[in-house]
Amino acid sequence: MKPAFSPALDPRFVLSLIVASWAWPIRAEEPLHEQIDRLIAAGDPEFERKAAPLASDAEFLRRVYLDLVGTIPSAEEARAFLADSSPDKRARLIDDLLARPEHARHLQHVFDALWLERRPDRGVPRGQWQQYLFEAFRSNKPWDQLVRELLAPDLKDPKIQAAAKFYLDRDAEPHQMTSDVSRLFLGMNLQCAQCHDHPVVDDYTQDSYYGIYAFLSRSYVHRPRGSNSSMLAEKAEGEVTYQSVFDPKKVTKSAGPRLPGGELLKEPKFEKGQEYEPAKGNAAPVPKFSRREQLAVLLASRDNAAFKRASANRFWALLMGRGLVHPVDLDHSNNPASHPELLDLLANRFADIRFDIRAFLRELALSRTYQRSSELPVGVDESARETFAVANLKPLSPEQLAFAVMQATGWTDVERKSAKDPNVLYGRLAANMAPFVAAFGTRPGQPIDGSYEATLDQALFVAHGKLLATWLAPHPGGNLTFRLGQRTDPREVAEELFLSVLTRWPSDEERKEVVQYLQDRSGDRVAALQELTWALLASTEFRFNH
Repeated sequence: MKPAFSPALDPRFVLSLIVASWAWPIRAEEPLHEQIDRLIAAGDPEFERKAAPLASDAEFLRRVYLDLVGTIPSAEEARAFLADSSPDKRARLIDDLLARPEHARHLQHVFDALWLERRPDRGVPRGQWQQYLFEAFRSNKPWDQLVRELLAPDLKDPKIQAAAKFYLDRDAEPHQMTSDVSRLFLGMNLQCAQCHDHPVVDDYTQDSYYGIYAFLSRSYVHRPRGSNSSMLAEKAEGEVTYQSVFDPKKVTKSAGPRLPGGELLKEPKFEKGQEYEPAKGNAAPVPKFSRREQLAVLLASRDNAAFKRASANRFWALLMGRGLVHPVDLDHSNNPASHPELLDLLANRFADIRFDIRAFLRELALSRTYQRSSELPVGVDESARETFAVANLKPLSPEQLAFAVMQATGWTDVERKSAKDPNVLYGRLAANMAPFVAAFGTRPGQPIDGSYEATLDQALFVAHGKLLATWLAPHPGGNLTFRLGQRTDPREVAEELFLSVLTRWPSDEERKEVVQYLQDRSGDRVAALQELTWALLASTEFRFNH
């Protein structure tokens, strides 16, 4: 039997489709970094007038090292990059840095500080927690999976047990957990809605606060009999009620587990006495239904718009110096994103690529928006930074500052020669972070917001700190002062000094000043070299990522 006519098999039909397609230009999908630049420019009709040019190679080099691996490049790395004339050298450098173990170490430091807020250890040793974070970022664990592990750690899996530290360091206090979970993962600072609807933000209501609270109110810290250890546990019962302090009638309301704007969680019913799994030894009883696990599933989901927005905005702020929604934990209708269409795009694209952190950061770093200079064009005021027409200045975190100072003084190079194993090298360098955190870090429990305020203690640390003095003393292992002392040409000294500390060549005027200073201090050359290095380390240019 002759088959029925099918236009898809008819050569004339196929030819007609081909001819018709010639009339329509085929456009490859625009890369995300190009969409970013287009939408940023579209957000301001005067963008072209206000926009800074691309950063110089030296400015970009220092910035991308600090943002992606948490330190500055060596003088050798700087020389190689600045001498490279390849048009794709910035993209290649971004890919190289993202692939380094130091990238995972940097994110480990960033999110350790962000999530634990420098609280004292409770329950989980810090080393175990740090290793958990490092392995997560080194394996490029999807962001949503990492957040789910944090919100509902599997205490039976030794690879992710350490995630319980997020709750344990807060002593599993339900109000503290509610405030921090909403702020860190939903971009909503609901703390002021604990006792009443937020007095300023209409979107932040008391029922939103207690909806999240109901997921966490059954959690507690279990301390097994005869043991000093602490374990995260959860009860199978316990309902939530609350009153508004502004309600003269003091009406008591009840709250079930519910995310802001979401539906009430449906819970299974168990007969009395059947709510828990069979007990094992001194371990805390485990409920058959965990509200905390449901919080992780519902919150860290690609279907949760607030989570996607907060996540994309958080990583944007990490690289760009401020959020599209700024501050990053005040996402509400009265504080709209500077570029709403862009934030929606980033949120959805982050979810579409399965929350691939490296791929997302790569697109941000490839954008011209990220690579613009931080120097304000003539006639343009500081407000241009808020629209990302000009790059923002970012104070170095204590961890960035510690590793940058060690690299600048050459102490990293000294330690590298005797520590062949990268993990041993990191351990030696990381041991020096504590004084920097003490001098430049926030107080325990204080949110990390990237703000900067110079203090007397910080000035004294830089001016008279014993650690810095040790690194500035000539070391035969090859630190900066030792290397500078081997050079007889003062112009070469100036170049090595500026490349090592500020990741750029000195200007003609700076070169002359170094030459003159060394001539004037020829009788005490070592001290002069130390003073020159100290002056650059104490400069605003070194203290900020620009």
